[in-house]
Amino acid sequence: MADTVSITTDDRGVATLWLDRADKHNALSAQMIREVHEAADRIGKDDSVRVVILAAKGKTFCAGGDLGWMRDQFDATPKTRAKEAGALAYMLQAINLMPKPVIGRIHGNAFGGGVGMASVCDVAIGAEAVTMALTETKLGLIPATIGPYVAARMGEANARRVFMSGRPFKGPEAVELGLLSRAVVAEDLDDAVEAEVVPYLQTAPAAVARAKALLRHLGPPITEDIIRHSIGELVACWEGPEAREGIGAFFDKSKPSWQS
Repeated sequence: MADTVSITTDDRGVATLWLDRADKHNALSAQMIREVHEAADRIGKDDSVRVVILAAKGKTFCAGGDLGWMRDQFDATPKTRAKEAGALAYMLQAINLMPKPVIGRIHGNAFGGGVGMASVCDVAIGAEAVTMALTETKLGLIPATIGPYVAARMGEANARRVFMSGRPFKGPEAVELGLLSRAVVAEDLDDAVEAEVVPYLQTAPAAVARAKALLRHLGPPITEDIIRHSIGELVACWEGPEAREGIGAFFDKSKPSWQS
């Protein structure tokens, strides 16, 4: 039984995959990454499920990497770092290729891997007040394994606006960037998600799955080579002096040398 995610399914066949680690702001631990991947595989194979909502319990959609997970990577070998980076990359790929429409319900904060999870939804609806950011470069890292999905969602030109700077942005700008489809006041978020669900209940499930697969074939390729390259880039950052300084400063609650 999963400890960090939960699944609820209504009588219409609408499954909600909940990130269920509210006390940790749904930060991505090794266990959570594994359990999200397993849940995505299970839902994808369930013929009774017509639509999937990716949502989160608590105040935060996803705060990015779990502190304990980051601390483990700090002292890990390159081989272990590659394995952990691969777990996140393939978890995102499992959602990206799920043969069901996936609708994201994004609220609170979505940082790092949370932006990656929004990027693999077919439609992501966010609260206007949501704060999103790709914060990795502040730590001497890069948004590597989420990068292929972020670039595919935003396009390179829009991604360049936020991919390297680490600056936060709100829901309306996330719509402008192509990351969110709509941004609504928090009180209307559930209704806006439901409005995306309803049309799919009038469609043929196998046709939807086939159309999604075709669109992924026509869109930017995310091949094994691309995924492996993104893993290698992250491992290379972890091996460099900036990550050592940046993450060390983060744990020490101090500033690295590049921050004034």
